[in-house]
Amino acid sequence: MRDKMRDGETIKNDIINQLATVIDPELNVDVVNLGLIYEIDLDKDEICLINMTLTTPACPLTGYLIDSITQAVKKVPEVKNVDVEFVWYPVWTPNRMSDVAKKYFNIDEKQD
Repeated sequence: MRDKMRDGETIKNDIINQLATVIDPELNVDVVNLGLIYEIDLDKDEICLINMTLTTPACPLTGYLIDSITQAVKKVPEVKNVDVEFVWYPVWTPNRMSDVAKKYFNIDEKQD
């Protein structure tokens, strides 16, 4: 039983932590560190909208990623439904990756 409401920032951090468990099977790095997540919004109806992109528009993993993200984010108690929308602007580039992902792919962080 929850005796107090959690604040929005805590909930958003929990959503991000859950998203970080979703691994892109082709690249073996999670969607957060790849820089694929552009926006997270939890509305008053407990629907979590995730705006994300892919490394390429022809990515064959859209269904897999939607399912994996939905399952992961629904683990956050305040989330009842998840809506994943793919956006193509700004265009994804390796510069969007975290330092951890850049190191994994052996990308020189000074290349911008």
